[in-house]
Amino acid sequence: MKVQVNNKEVKINPVSTLTQLILLLELPFQGIAIAVNNKMIPRTEWEHFLLHENDNLIIIKAACGG
Repeated sequence: MKVQVNNKEVKINPVSTLTQLILLLELPFQGIAIAVNNKMIPRTEWEHFLLHENDNLIIIKAACGG
């Protein structure tokens, strides 16, 4: 199955959660926020939030600085 992550196509297993996607992309669990189809998904829901074909995800990483 394919989803869009920050405008890039990513192939994932047919039944994948946000947590599985984070592991696949080797992202940190802290310091990021995720929106799926323009809706922010709370971190507490990542483990159970199922992704669907053609979902559009935006992953934002926290940055230090000023």
